[in-house]
Amino acid sequence: MKRYLVFALVGPFVGGFLLLLTTTYQSGYWSQTSLNEVGKLFVVFFKSLQYSYLFGFLPSLMIGAVDDILAHVRRIRPGLRMLLVGLFAFILAAFTYGSRGSDSGAVQFILFGMVGFIPTVISSWLVHHYVEEPQPAAAAS
Repeated sequence: MKRYLVFALVGPFVGGFLLLLTTTYQSGYWSQTSLNEVGKLFVVFFKSLQYSYLFGFLPSLMIGAVDDILAHVRRIRPGLRMLLVGLFAFILAAFTYGSRGSDSGAVQFILFGMVGFIPTVISSWLVHHYVEEPQPAAAAS
């Protein structure tokens, strides 16, 4: 249960911020920035945080479920599990967000994929280090 709580809290927060950074980069916002412009970015982030949780809650829980399933496979170690779940989230986010807008290409695919990869790996790492995971049971003979 704690695993899902970590994914539900961390995923939309970090993913929403990365999505905002990616969309502002794609729009050319960072070409002429000042400290005041960076402050506006954080204001927009905190104003749109409720929507990040609204639209990011269920995808984060679904990725948490994949992490939970892989946690019960004895042969998959935590590092490999983080990578597998991160790659799964990368592909899902890249195909979900990557087709938005007029731009297309490898840069856009990678940027939007990182919106899924980074929060997932952070959440999985936090679960591995700070949440007590169930130990796989030995097979009965």
